Amino acid sequence: MQSTKHLLSELICGEQSYQYYDLQKLGDERLAQLPKSLKILLENQLRHFDGETVNADIIVAFSRWLDNASSGEDLNFSPARVLMQDFTGVPAIVDLAAMRDAVAKRGGDVTAINPKIPVHLVIDHSVTVDQYGSPQAFGENVAKEMERNEERYRFLKWGQSAFDNFNVVPPGTGICHQVNLEYLAQVVWVSEDGKMAYPDTVLGTDSHTPMVNGLGVLGWGVGGIEAEAALLGQPYSMMLPDVVGFELSGKLLEGVTATDLVLSVVEILRREGVVGKFVEFFGDGLAELSVADRATIANMAPEYGATCGYFPVDEATLAYLKLTGRPSQTIALTEQYCKAQGLWRNPGDQPVFSHSVTLDLASVVPSLAGPSRPQDRVAVSDLGNAMRDYLATSERDLNETANIEEMKLNLHHGDVVIAAITSCTNTSNPDVMIAAGLVARKARERGLRVKPWVKTSLAPGSKVVSKYLTDSGLQDDLNSLGFDLVGYGCTTCIGNSGPLREPIAKAIDSKDMVVSALLSGNRNFDGRIHPQVKASWLASPPLVVAYALAGTTLLNLQEEAIATDSKGGEVFLKDLWPSTAEIHEIRKTVSGAMYREAYQDVYLGTKEWQAIAVEKSDTYQWQVDSSYIRCPSFFDKPQLAGEDFPVLRSARILGVFGDSITTDHISPAGKIATDSPAGHYLQSLGVAPNDFNSYGSRRGNHEVMSRGTFANTRLHNKLVDREGGYTLAPDGKTVLPIFKAAMKYLEEDKSLVIIAGKQYGSGSSRDWAAKGTLLLGVKAVIAESFERIHRSNLVGMGVMPIEFDKEIPRAMLDLQGDERVDIIPCEEQLKPKQTVRIVLSRSDGSRHEVLGRLRIDTQEELAYFRHGGILQYVLSQLNN
Repeated sequence: MQSTKHLLSELICGEQSYQYYDLQKLGDERLAQLPKSLKILLENQLRHFDGETVNADIIVAFSRWLDNASSGEDLNFSPARVLMQDFTGVPAIVDLAAMRDAVAKRGGDVTAINPKIPVHLVIDHSVTVDQYGSPQAFGENVAKEMERNEERYRFLKWGQSAFDNFNVVPPGTGICHQVNLEYLAQVVWVSEDGKMAYPDTVLGTDSHTPMVNGLGVLGWGVGGIEAEAALLGQPYSMMLPDVVGFELSGKLLEGVTATDLVLSVVEILRREGVVGKFVEFFGDGLAELSVADRATIANMAPEYGATCGYFPVDEATLAYLKLTGRPSQTIALTEQYCKAQGLWRNPGDQPVFSHSVTLDLASVVPSLAGPSRPQDRVAVSDLGNAMRDYLATSERDLNETANIEEMKLNLHHGDVVIAAITSCTNTSNPDVMIAAGLVARKARERGLRVKPWVKTSLAPGSKVVSKYLTDSGLQDDLNSLGFDLVGYGCTTCIGNSGPLREPIAKAIDSKDMVVSALLSGNRNFDGRIHPQVKASWLASPPLVVAYALAGTTLLNLQEEAIATDSKGGEVFLKDLWPSTAEIHEIRKTVSGAMYREAYQDVYLGTKEWQAIAVEKSDTYQWQVDSSYIRCPSFFDKPQLAGEDFPVLRSARILGVFGDSITTDHISPAGKIATDSPAGHYLQSLGVAPNDFNSYGSRRGNHEVMSRGTFANTRLHNKLVDREGGYTLAPDGKTVLPIFKAAMKYLEEDKSLVIIAGKQYGSGSSRDWAAKGTLLLGVKAVIAESFERIHRSNLVGMGVMPIEFDKEIPRAMLDLQGDERVDIIPCEEQLKPKQTVRIVLSRSDGSRHEVLGRLRIDTQEELAYFRHGGILQYVLSQLNN
């Protein structure tokens, strides 16, 4: 095959005519059996066919995939667009600015570094819940956000003026995934000249990008460096994935929410093992789920480990497009294109899958997940016992209390100190938001109040939520319980929960109390939500309200009373829980006009945003005294491509970690401790601790981020008997912060390795978990298994990810920290997935040798690694 132009067909929709690459013209009837997500990938290959990065072999590979429902063949994917948020977007634009500098130094055209496809950056990660429980909370939090982040925002406005195809959605608008779902996504994309129709696809610098899969848009999260390469025109290197079919049947029972469903899905698929795989939902149960329900399930794809969780296009998709005010032409084109291309879901559809799992929706029960992993689902009826078990493993006395003198009350283990209605996962779903408002209304009618030790907040993912809650009167009911609007952003879900009231914070610290957070978010990793909260539970918005009223997690809310009303009567969850009919009655008021109004001036921003002035220039004028934006060092020394494996000799071990080490552990996003390497650095620049902001907000400064790598206060390095980011110094005895130890190793010109257990790098897509690892001098990370995004981020930064042979558990190595590590290839030439020898030399003269596998998976990744990283590779291509 020399070209794919013969595969073009014409599609007439209304008065418009479009061309599209017709899968049926390939002449292989078996391709109709492909999962719909793979059909989208196949169309992508036909449209980007060039005989080199995409050639005839990969087209044939899709047909071969059907033979075993598996492939493993290399694939180069080119998305229609890129989605960013500010925590990951700022460092990405910093990289692009630095690349322009590098091009300028070589005498090239700096505008060659420019997005080739549309890029949308939504500022949603920077608002913090400093104020809450009052009508003034929103305004005060926004003012504080602008004060803290003006320099970052000025930099983003410079980026918007310097780069074409780059649009910034200002702060105070919403959460990127909800904005994507409600406004940006088109399902079927149309080329700039209006002539070509093709599936809307997206790569995002946030791991929850798959949320838009609920609308039938294929997309997933990647590291910032991969997104940067994609927007510069470099295809995304991947393997033709296995696709796990997830069959849904039946119907959710009365009182069960989409949140309960997704927590069940996460539990099932984590047990199943779907890392690096697509999940595609099918079955007649889909007809019972709205797009908002589907988006809740798709959103948590990273929590169940999959690359994406795809829902095919059907009547529910069209209904959602209409509800959210999309143009009628977009809706009509979506239906016609998907039906013509075989992407439309029909009743009884059952494509070929690698394997399948099933779930009867009627079996789902009201649930939470925690205390520190999203896959650890607990039925509401079992939460009290689960919390008691957790306290028992923590060796805590259930009867222990901490006195709060100023409030004249005692704090108990298991008490709820944070109750946050937050996150795009749930605030995008009108049903659960209306349910939360109705619980508040019924509680208000009974005279109930939230317990005084609970910090309450409401942070919707878009202004549409505020519109329908206000119009229905439900916002007043939520306000009466302290769930006032605090901002439009991620807030508590990403750790921007803000401080607890000082008396409560002191009480927690005085007895090291084990207290709880309830949030309608998607992640609850250890130390993520708040540094003083040890148990965090994911729950639906109405359950968040209920537990705020109860004030404790040591209850069975299905049987025990939540509280006593103003007349002395016991109030149970069933007394407050709304019926489906009650929810649907209010949902009728949600209209397309609300969405059109919310997004009509989406790029305008507040007067504070508009007041930020920038000078237009092709290159950024770096400020030498900036503590937020610094020119990174990644492009200072171009690395020459090499063919041979980079043998590692006598490397030292910087850290030995257990299972489920998240990117939060590796590169925290939250509070910067005063007495930490990053805190010391900021103070040396004259930044007061009150102005530290967060690690996430300072990702434009590599000096802060390298010092923050492995600085999570809940990290457990098995080389030292101390919690937090500590390790052994080169002398093998002194305990130092990991950053300081790494710098001492670099002074001695010692290479470093990290050794870890299963699921290393799970969680957020943050590329700084790989960038920081590189800047500490780590050459290889050796783990029992890797999560998808972090593995590719390591490769993209020139760090070797190596997996132990499956027969060699890490614990069997009995590592002490004084070992020297050699990594030697079994074949001299560098190859994808090659076997390597890992030789451990101990101080007593003994040696232990095990096998591992290099997790550079594709030829494209190999090219990136040889150049020292994906961005260095892109720069080298510009020079050719």
